[in-house]
Amino acid sequence: MVDNIITAIDQVAETDPDRIAYDYLGTTNTYRDLKQRSDAWAAKLAATVPAGDPVMIWGGQDFEMVCAFLGAVKSGHAYIPIASYSNAERLAMIQEVSKAKTVLAIAPLPEVTLPGVEVLTPEDVPAGGQADLSQEVLGDDNFYIIFTSGTTGKPKGVQISHDNLLSFVNWELTSFNLPDHPSFLAQAPYSFDLSVMSLYPALVSGGKLVVLPHEVTQNFGQLFKTLPKMQFNVWVSTPSFAQMCFLDPTFDQKHHPDLTHFLFCGEELPHSEAAKLKDKFPAGHIFNTYGPTEATVAVTQVEITDEILAKYDRLPIGKAKPDTEITIDEKKGEAGQGEIILTGPSVSKGYMNNPEKTEAAFFQEAGKSYASYRTGDAGFFDGDLLFYRGRIDFQIKFNGYRIELEEINFYLSKNDLVRYGVAAPKYDADHAVKQIVAEIELNDSVKEKYSNSELTKLLRADLAKNVMPYMLPQRFVFRDSLPISQNGKVDIKAVIKEVNQQ
Repeated sequence: MVDNIITAIDQVAETDPDRIAYDYLGTTNTYRDLKQRSDAWAAKLAATVPAGDPVMIWGGQDFEMVCAFLGAVKSGHAYIPIASYSNAERLAMIQEVSKAKTVLAIAPLPEVTLPGVEVLTPEDVPAGGQADLSQEVLGDDNFYIIFTSGTTGKPKGVQISHDNLLSFVNWELTSFNLPDHPSFLAQAPYSFDLSVMSLYPALVSGGKLVVLPHEVTQNFGQLFKTLPKMQFNVWVSTPSFAQMCFLDPTFDQKHHPDLTHFLFCGEELPHSEAAKLKDKFPAGHIFNTYGPTEATVAVTQVEITDEILAKYDRLPIGKAKPDTEITIDEKKGEAGQGEIILTGPSVSKGYMNNPEKTEAAFFQEAGKSYASYRTGDAGFFDGDLLFYRGRIDFQIKFNGYRIELEEINFYLSKNDLVRYGVAAPKYDADHAVKQIVAEIELNDSVKEKYSNSELTKLLRADLAKNVMPYMLPQRFVFRDSLPISQNGKVDIKAVIKEVNQQ
């Protein structure tokens, strides 16, 4: 069992320094490299950033990002990962919420004004620095902070402590029958907490991270040239990414003989996809997992066997990890199911600098040692297996990203062309979101001035200034009127129902 993330990683560097830790499209770095460079970052941050302050880290998935992460926590600073494909507005909003006074620009920053914020680049960090681990992140101190979508235009910062992370890492290393020194596919951007399912289990166990960068996954031509050349034995992704890889004829056991484990999280795993994957990888172990960012990546798992496939049309999301209690609040949800409530050592302390949202979602039950989190997910138990049945509010998972529909609605409604705007998920036969549809009621006279294609272009461009690319609706539908509820507001549930009846 691991009891200190940093000590475990540094120990590999001391006992087996030439072991490969990172493989970025064929460029490799060892554990010695990882320790030396993260120590250099730690020394620089200890001398530059006030003790305990969080640091924002802007970049992609190159080796320097991970060195900066470890350097931050070695010097007592939680890190906030921000993907370099984000827009400048998101960076500014995260800074406003987090109050971070330092950004580590591993990739060049966009043009953005961040008053009072110091920018550090890799060129500012000389080699040879030594880390002083007397200040390292431990216990309930924040290790990282992942910013998710928010309902009023501002993202929420989920605080994950060292103890939260330990609970998750130790569970993954002991409950999935992983190979020794596992080689993990590292496909998810570091701003997405699915990345943690590869990152720390690999590094504390002397494993390897085999990186498939965001820019490659966004280009089918590059993806299908790159993937067959990669060697790893543990696949980590959302189901939708694996489904995309089915288009590659070499995505099978014959061409990936080392690939033995599949770990899925971030969205619902369709029965049809699991069955197809078992056909392509008959010797593979396929695990379905579930968990919100607020409970550190995942809290349930189940291996999808032939028996599971034969018994259930809609797959279970697994059994609770041993240190976690899962209960169902039947006051919410339809008959026979309710809201999933999580209690355990991997549950976050709450949202950074947001006591109102924290109080609404987190609570401490009398007599219990750990905090509880209201997930907003509907589910039920069949024996000890948990099943997921969608959201009880207006939050969705789309291509693995958690999206607050109300955040999209907020920015749609601010547009001068729009009277009412609602982002609605359109589901496929496997109950997964296949498309986000923007249903729009325009302001008076707008339709007389623009065609539908012109309106779509204008609205998409305006939204793109304020939301992440993965949140942009794929289709815009213009209505004469949208349904109004008794309180005089747009009936969002009715809109979603209409979209899924089309």
